[in-house]
Amino acid sequence: MQDKKRLRIAMFGHKRIPSREGGVEVVVEELATRMAKEGHRVTCYNRGGHHVSGAEFDTQNQSECKDVKIKTVPTIEKKGLAAVSASFFAAICSAFGRYDVVHIHAEGPASFCWLPRLMGKKVIVTVHGLDWQREKWKGGFASKYIHFGERMAVKWADEMIVLSREIQKYFKDNYNRNTVFIPNGVTRPEKKKADLISLQFGLQKNSYLNAA
Repeated sequence: MQDKKRLRIAMFGHKRIPSREGGVEVVVEELATRMAKEGHRVTCYNRGGHHVSGAEFDTQNQSECKDVKIKTVPTIEKKGLAAVSASFFAAICSAFGRYDVVHIHAEGPASFCWLPRLMGKKVIVTVHGLDWQREKWKGGFASKYIHFGERMAVKWADEMIVLSREIQKYFKDNYNRNTVFIPNGVTRPEKKKADLISLQFGLQKNSYLNAA
């Protein structure tokens, strides 16, 4: 890839990679590593703290994962503050870092998308779902904070990505904001020739009886 086409990309909004603690983490890891493989320079800002399933599931701190740079930002490990604090520090780092694009994942972290945008970065926000609708976030400060992040994304993001037509319609109807529909993909399975029986027993298709 020629240098003029190589982008410097920052990502945040996930917990940690390569821990794969949730759907967002799977998307971030797959997207980041695939873009790095294409020659882009990708940095992911991990949240500090322990795996959601417990400290025994923690992976060793890494500075790189499949050519993706990993940086851990300060995180206040208290309920309701971990995501907010990590997103704030990641936004500052990406705003003042040498990046062409800052890709923010989820509505809550998008609350700080104005920081990199004010510093001249192209900002992309991927809305993985309307998080304020989830039972654990309904009501109180959390719901208001997520709604705030949603409005900040609508106002400040250069592009917004949504994963469903329903959410795309939601943003058009409620904010008159156009979004890009990109559903999550899957890794194509590796097709292998069904030849184990032939190799082990010398049998060919339709030349034997299966008594099972």
